[in-house]
Amino acid sequence: MKKNRKRLLLTAGALAVFLFAMWGPEMLAKYRDKTVFYQITTETVENQSQGYRYLLTENEKIYLLSKCLNSQTLPASEQSVRANEGEEEFAYEEVSGNYAFVRNRNTAEKTEQRSAEIFELCNEQIEKLQELGVIPESVQPVSEDSYTAQLYSAIDVTEPRNNVSVWKISFSPDTKNVSKSNRLMDAYLDDETGKIYEFYLRSEKTWEDMEPETMVEAWSGYLGLTGMEAYETENPLSETTPDYEKYRFPGMETGGTVVTIGCYDGINELFLKISK
Repeated sequence: MKKNRKRLLLTAGALAVFLFAMWGPEMLAKYRDKTVFYQITTETVENQSQGYRYLLTENEKIYLLSKCLNSQTLPASEQSVRANEGEEEFAYEEVSGNYAFVRNRNTAEKTEQRSAEIFELCNEQIEKLQELGVIPESVQPVSEDSYTAQLYSAIDVTEPRNNVSVWKISFSPDTKNVSKSNRLMDAYLDDETGKIYEFYLRSEKTWEDMEPETMVEAWSGYLGLTGMEAYETENPLSETTPDYEKYRFPGMETGGTVVTIGCYDGINELFLKISK
């Protein structure tokens, strides 16, 4: 009798194990699904990513901007015969060549909203460069009533992810009866940082008053550039003034950026440019 009971218990246990092996995992999965499906849960994730974005170094930015500025057919400064009052808007699809410097067509609202902010930011950067001895202290602040601001994109057409947005601040040709002495004439500012990449300005200083190497070193440190070295051009007619010095900074793999600092005699227009 005891043997039969023991045998029965063993048989029942084996059957239970067999049934659980067959149906147990499925039943557990269904139970777990009920606790997960159709339920809203939240989870905190550290270092959330907002997508991959290719970031250019400061050396790469000025290299790209210089190539794009060089691709322009319109003059960049008043000294090179300013004639951009009737400047047209160009579409990206209309651009030819590997580099494009184009006006942002769909940013009229952004330009209007940020204009006051951009002028304020420009004045802050002018003050920083004045403290560094790059811009003369006599240069006056910019304002909306005498200047224009326009947003541009500098784009590597072959690699569109390589692009820089910059603001061009210009002394307005519509400004009447205002002296240009000690005035900023043109400047290019980074859209994100506001830092000044290039400028033309009138001042009371002459070339003899300036220390070009020290000024470019201060400007490059302000931007965060590296690898500055003296540069001598093989073309003695590369500038329309004899008063200039050139320096070179590493850019991208395809080359470097030549930065020119100089002064146009007569009108005392000091310039620091990364374009031709």
